[in-house]
Amino acid sequence: MSAVVRCWESTDPSYNAYHDEEWGRPVRDERGLYERLSLEGFQSGLSWLTILRKRESFRAAFAGFDPERVAEFGEADVERLLADAGIVRHRGKIEAAIANARATLALRETTPLPELVWAYRADGPAPRSRADWQAVTNGSTALSKELRQAGFRFVGPTTVYAAMQACGVVNDHLATCHARPAAEEARVRA
Repeated sequence: MSAVVRCWESTDPSYNAYHDEEWGRPVRDERGLYERLSLEGFQSGLSWLTILRKRESFRAAFAGFDPERVAEFGEADVERLLADAGIVRHRGKIEAAIANARATLALRETTPLPELVWAYRADGPAPRSRADWQAVTNGSTALSKELRQAGFRFVGPTTVYAAMQACGVVNDHLATCHARPAAEEARVRA
């Protein structure tokens, strides 16, 4: 039996499951995109595994990442979240998640978040190695700028590109990765 080839390997089964079943698969709903953008913002400067291990706590703390509910959060909620050891307790990132929920709702009046994000879909050849991965692209830079103009925070080009990868806006599974065909098929159906 041959070993499964992944883009990255971890001794943590949840990290491998995230790679195999979620990373690079299309996320087209507003709540899902808002969640991924929020989590990528919280990840800034930390390991993704740290965020992945705290994901259920984040979901509980941020009302399932329902943008309508999070948009109503006030200072008492910020203080509650700063005391929650189950999440990353960083005032700027917490306040950004709340501001981003409000911005998500405001985008409904112009270009809804899914439409905006997916306008930057990028198709291209499969990366052959991790050295082919980029941290920033012209698309992530432009999307970052549009999001910031709409009132989003903690959405720099690197964070936005990580979200684009996570949400399948780009499929950066390596050419040799066992998950690439499933992610590509999901993008075609989406």
